[in-house]
Amino acid sequence: MHAPSVLVVGAGFGGIAAAIELRAHGIRDVTIVDAADGIGGTWLHNTYPGAACDVPSHLYSYSFAQRTDWSRLCSPQPEILAYLRGVVAEFGVDELVQTGVRIVDARRDEADGPWTVTADDGRTWTPDVLIVATGQLNRPVSPDLPGVDSFAGTMFHSARWDHDHDLRGRRVAVIGTGASAVQFVPAIAPEVGHMTVFQRSGNWFLPRRNRRFPAWWRAAIARVPGLQAARRRFITEYCEALTLMIRHPATWGRLGRLYATLFMRAQLRDPEVRRKVWPDYTFGCKRILFSSHWLPALQRPNVEVETSRIAAVEPTGVRTEDGTLHEVDTIIWGTGFAATDFMFPMEISGPGGRSLRTEWSDGAHAYLGMTVPGFPSLFVLYGPNTNTSGGSIVRYLEHQVRYVREALQEAARRGASGVEVRPEVEQAYDEEVQARFPGTAWTRCDSWYRDDTGRIVTNWPGYMREYDERTRRVEPSDYVFH
Repeated sequence: MHAPSVLVVGAGFGGIAAAIELRAHGIRDVTIVDAADGIGGTWLHNTYPGAACDVPSHLYSYSFAQRTDWSRLCSPQPEILAYLRGVVAEFGVDELVQTGVRIVDARRDEADGPWTVTADDGRTWTPDVLIVATGQLNRPVSPDLPGVDSFAGTMFHSARWDHDHDLRGRRVAVIGTGASAVQFVPAIAPEVGHMTVFQRSGNWFLPRRNRRFPAWWRAAIARVPGLQAARRRFITEYCEALTLMIRHPATWGRLGRLYATLFMRAQLRDPEVRRKVWPDYTFGCKRILFSSHWLPALQRPNVEVETSRIAAVEPTGVRTEDGTLHEVDTIIWGTGFAATDFMFPMEISGPGGRSLRTEWSDGAHAYLGMTVPGFPSLFVLYGPNTNTSGGSIVRYLEHQVRYVREALQEAARRGASGVEVRPEVEQAYDEEVQARFPGTAWTRCDSWYRDDTGRIVTNWPGYMREYDERTRRVEPSDYVFH
């Protein structure tokens, strides 16, 4: 039984998990490449003040590499990055990683032949298997506003924070009010001179103070048998309850909305700020955010919320459609990522010159979010319709890498060089997934979950336990082995 060679693109949670899983089961020829200068993926890039995960760390971590010394419910970025580096060292993955490698093209000319993968500096790899683990939240985006290049001050995206730029006393424009802004605005508001937060729509919030765990609790987690596992189970069920609310907006969703309403009204003492930031869409349609600090920050005397749309950026500031020029010397983009683009602009071609970009022109789709007909031995981690609105993507990734490993083992048992999902299997699965969205909160507004066609391409429509079950074993009849 010949073990294949594998190239993994991306050294975040998914790529690291893939390497550990494959090598633990005898697939030793694994290489990881990443465009960054180190491992960590989003947790290497997002170093903005206040950066943390909004999923509790006892769940947002590998099941096979648990830690009992997390400092908080939701750990800050440095702690998560240190955790990943520790896992990489513990499992010997560091020797597999090549950094500073930006892949631009991958093609497979024959169904039973290797991939030819090319970096922007001309280097090439010829693996039997290509695993794309770039994720959904890897490429920052900012709007192409008129005059943006004329701005005379300092401008940067939250995912590429300029730590050399001193914000003390500055007049700052924050454009965007998503999950990143919700974390960095409260962190920098006390030090800036004045901040204008430009908002397109408000958010639904649930509380999260995220204080440090007391010493007794950390000692209990470390020493009481079964407490860590019980903690993971509790957090899992809490997260599944969020999905329940999103899936049933007219019933369970009303309870979630009531809880959020009571919390937000208690925090929003300023009636004008309350009017501006109150969401006008169904609870759960967009990402539910967790913060006990965002709404108070918006009511600081040096913070202003602006809801008029931006017309242009000028050398001295931001002009809104009502004609007002908001003079600032710093612009911070909190405008998120190209979540629906997945691995693009990387070009991927299968036998016969089949283009993945063309295949996905009407919306990204993949069987179990991982594999696409016409592209043998290509697997995508955190791919189409595998984002979780209430849960841990790390749990999904563990199931995905186990599934990929089993698929490769099945191919090896058959003496096959390529494994490809059958078109009718993938099509039926995609139709089933899309059919589960109508009637849910996800369909009741526009969000980053949708692509330009309006199709929801990022999110899994069900519960974590359902995805666990769907990926529990590989059904050989779903595949063609070349």
